[in-house]
Amino acid sequence: MRPVLPSKPQPLRSEQIILFRAGGQLFAISSASVQEVRSIDSVTSSGKIVSHPDIPKVQHFVQRGEASLYVVNAAMHFALPPTTPALVFVLRRTRTALLVDGIERMANITRLQALPLSFCHEERDWYRGLTALDQSVIPVIKPEGFLTADELFALDATMLQSGAKDSVGAQSAAADAQLGTMTTLSDSDVDDAPADPPDFASGDNPDPGVPQ
Repeated sequence: MRPVLPSKPQPLRSEQIILFRAGGQLFAISSASVQEVRSIDSVTSSGKIVSHPDIPKVQHFVQRGEASLYVVNAAMHFALPPTTPALVFVLRRTRTALLVDGIERMANITRLQALPLSFCHEERDWYRGLTALDQSVIPVIKPEGFLTADELFALDATMLQSGAKDSVGAQSAAADAQLGTMTTLSDSDVDDAPADPPDFASGDNPDPGVPQ
């Protein structure tokens, strides 16, 4: 009878994240969720103003090819003190672009902790979980958690009434179909599949030390 050899330990699965600040607070987002990083000038120069009394965190709308995106102020979304955002994250598989203060750095994590029970309100829709880096606990955000279906419906209706968005119905349906194909990572695990890093548009790289 052959002796049973001990099994080899499985390598830790890792995920690349972007650490960024909004409202002076530190957050993390998977780099796989960020399609582009642009300067705020790209929004103010090409975006259209949108105003809804119940959704003050959205003040601009931009067209990116066939995609229609609402620009969410991250500090307002998280009810943090107002700051001056400098960058825009264009998020994959959503209709959201995100205004942030700036990027701290990129890092890799091997574990995502589930949210504690004290997170019992809308923040459960905001965060995938928590991670620990440099003795700090950092929330990892859900890219799809910035605008609810009701908020998107209300914003689309506002844009239709203003006449600023000609094909909002078709674009909304296409975006919903795209969202339906998105896979969500587990709260207790991380994805080991390599992901394309976000595209830092020409002239918009916030830090030459951040890999492109």
